[in-house]
Amino acid sequence: MGIAGLLAFYFSATAPTFSHDVAPLLYSRCVSCHRDGGVAPFPLVTYNAAAKRARLIATVTAKRYMPPWLPSAPRFQHEMRLTAAEIALFAAWAAAGSPEGTQRETPPPPKFPDGWPLGSPDLEAVMPTPFDIPADGPDLYQCFVIPAPAPADHWVRAIDIRPGNAKVVHHVIVFQDTARTARKRDTGAGYSCFGTPGFLPARGLGGWTPGALPFRMPDDIPSLFHGAADLVLQIHYHPTGKPETDRTRLALYFTPQPPARRLMDVPLGSNRIDVPPGAAAFTVTDHFTIPVDVDAIGVIPHAHYVCKTMYAYALLPDGTRRTLLRIPDWNFNWQRQYRYAMPIRLPEDTRIEMEFTYDNSAANPRNPNHPPERITWGPATTDEMAGLHLEVVPVRAADADELGQALWGKMMRSLGGGIYRPGR
Repeated sequence: MGIAGLLAFYFSATAPTFSHDVAPLLYSRCVSCHRDGGVAPFPLVTYNAAAKRARLIATVTAKRYMPPWLPSAPRFQHEMRLTAAEIALFAAWAAAGSPEGTQRETPPPPKFPDGWPLGSPDLEAVMPTPFDIPADGPDLYQCFVIPAPAPADHWVRAIDIRPGNAKVVHHVIVFQDTARTARKRDTGAGYSCFGTPGFLPARGLGGWTPGALPFRMPDDIPSLFHGAADLVLQIHYHPTGKPETDRTRLALYFTPQPPARRLMDVPLGSNRIDVPPGAAAFTVTDHFTIPVDVDAIGVIPHAHYVCKTMYAYALLPDGTRRTLLRIPDWNFNWQRQYRYAMPIRLPEDTRIEMEFTYDNSAANPRNPNHPPERITWGPATTDEMAGLHLEVVPVRAADADELGQALWGKMMRSLGGGIYRPGR
């Protein structure tokens, strides 16, 4: 609904109805999670289910807590955020007493296939054994090793992940362990891991968050699945109040075509994190100057619980500033990777800047410590991290080596400066 339609609600006697206005919006934005068997705690498919939660829907959408979409800029593919008019529609419907309208106007709810949406996969893998989640207690971050499911290299065009128990699985990240070191830690029920999977190099392959679609690579840039590598699933579990069991599985789709372009990772980050208790605006930064023309196609941010805001931008040689990511209210529980709606061209000598701000005050509802305690860099739940990975493709294939050398130099300079250890 546009602004004109929204104004009509306020200046006419006709209030929005479930059948004509609310159901189409719920079906397009909400019921992929809020349905029977979905990851949300209650369904919103029928009128009765939605009407009794009309005020709750209006409240959580007005606060932009739902749908769980963090970036405010720039534009990304498959955005879940609502427009101001859509948020106002929910508010107007709740204020009017959540009228149903005419049942025959209610569109049919979407159908969700039982099988893999992309069809039969080229490789399907599953956690070796089910994992038991206790009824209560803190959230769990557990890694599970799937030993070498493919003996040869493959180019991956898409990955899909399906939790075995959507009630308890909050998110999943899939890594490749080419050194097979993780299997030494997994004695059969996985191993505890938070922040990182606990091995290097940790080659990411994809991830899943509630409402996520199968992750597809650009047609001409498939990802390499290393032959004989172990797959490692890092899963965030949230207890539900009763004992639960999960056995998550995934599907890989291959292509015989090697990449026509080279996808490269520009990592920014900082371990200079030492946030005093009570500090509400502690900031870390990093930067990198790109030596060749590139197209930025995606961005992956990472921090823990007391990070408040994330900002990344490109300062072009002509002085223009392009926003690469702006998250005004970071929430670790809804982290994901983002693919730009359109590639962002960054010319040679563009400077990439990253700025993360942390709120270690008692006013931060996500602070894990009450009262606040000193927080330093580290992989544990109560530690913090600062990482941002910009996915870029050199405009000219011949420039990939020059970019790689510059990135190597950045890493060596970081190592040459020594590892920063707060308090020393």
